[in-house]
Amino acid sequence: MKVSHKPAAVSVSFDEPNLVSAAGLLPVMTLARDAGLQELADEWLSVPTDKGANAGLKLASLVAGMVAGADSIDDMALLRHGGMKRLFTTCYAPSTLGSFLRSFTFGHVRQLDAVASRFLANLVSRAPLLGRPGPEDFVFVDLDDTIIEVHGYAKQGSGYGYSGVRGLNALLATVSTKDTVPVIAAQRLRKGAVNSARGAKRLITDALSTLKRLQTGGRVLCRFDSAFYGHDSVAAALADGAAVSVTVRMNPAVKRAIAGIPETAWKTIEYPDAVFDETTNTWVSKAEVAETVFTAFSSRKKAEQITGRLVVRRIPELNPKTADGQETLFDTHRHHAFFTTVDTELLDTVAADKIHRKHAIIEQVNADLKDSALAHLPSGVFAANSAWLVAAVIAYNLTRAAGILSAGPFGKARTGTIRRKLIHVPARIATSARRTLLHLPEAWPWQRPWQALFDHLYPRLQPA
Repeated sequence: MKVSHKPAAVSVSFDEPNLVSAAGLLPVMTLARDAGLQELADEWLSVPTDKGANAGLKLASLVAGMVAGADSIDDMALLRHGGMKRLFTTCYAPSTLGSFLRSFTFGHVRQLDAVASRFLANLVSRAPLLGRPGPEDFVFVDLDDTIIEVHGYAKQGSGYGYSGVRGLNALLATVSTKDTVPVIAAQRLRKGAVNSARGAKRLITDALSTLKRLQTGGRVLCRFDSAFYGHDSVAAALADGAAVSVTVRMNPAVKRAIAGIPETAWKTIEYPDAVFDETTNTWVSKAEVAETVFTAFSSRKKAEQITGRLVVRRIPELNPKTADGQETLFDTHRHHAFFTTVDTELLDTVAADKIHRKHAIIEQVNADLKDSALAHLPSGVFAANSAWLVAAVIAYNLTRAAGILSAGPFGKARTGTIRRKLIHVPARIATSARRTLLHLPEAWPWQRPWQALFDHLYPRLQPA
């Protein structure tokens, strides 16, 4: 691509009142309106009226900014340019939205959690975010936490967690099926130095309550990594009727169970795509799996012990000196085990291992959020950052729903891709016969999915 004008022949002027840089916000925020975002916020939020008046409109403004890529309060200024006020009413200044966030307390954040849960249910009724799982299919609830890096000591609650990075800890629970990407059902911001499992019991309960509100059907399977291998987390899932699949720590009881597996029980599995082994930083394409009956939390009283299956995957321990001619005298293995309560008739050993490994899908959600609204936590006030996290989750789920309704290749795309191709579409606003007309770029490569999203939300404006 080559510039077609000499520098002296080009000038610029910021004076066009009828241009918008993110025309995709129109159908997306129409979807948010139809799903009742403003009404839910007005109903549930009791933020003090001096800073919390019109809570629904202010929350919608925060979500709109995040959908358009804002990752700080200052970035909310992108909602106040050109012809935005012709498309949207009450475009708040960033300072107003910042004051709104700082007025939140922990109780208000919990109210906002209730808004996010009900808003997700409304979205699912309008877009097949979880597909249509049958009664024999699994609906997966994945739990994980991630460190959001911050800089300086002014952030309340910041500290050094397991990653060695100073930040705050976000705990997320996602819901997905075999054919859909995850949406976020529950969230909580915690101190940076917190133990991963702290508060997990409550979050699991919240996520499963939201899932019941979604009325998806199917069998529910909660998947955790070893940080959440504890009685509280597992019992919370089982109490709500879900099955669990959780990586176990290699404690003496687990090691004894693995040692008792007969050699004839191991089945060889080959991965169609190699699996990355973080222990050795190598790609593994072949392993063996076996299982045995196992009672978890055997040190607790008998009523609190949980019986299930211990599924073990073993990988040959490679000798780094094999290339020098020093062959091993006998085979040794590294073992990776997880505990599951899913019945053998529903998932055999190989299938259970395959499904458990897909728990890693939640890492994509963590990365997606950090590539958008969670690139920063904008306030020094902990409750304000907690509210920011919930708004970011609402924006994430809303963007996912818009991608699905576009009927294009965006059903499983990253939200950054949806932003770039469906949201950040420039347009010029014109008016004719009491109708507003958006003039979008000619030959826009993603015109069809954009038009499909718009037509879904504005069918009454289309010609017969």
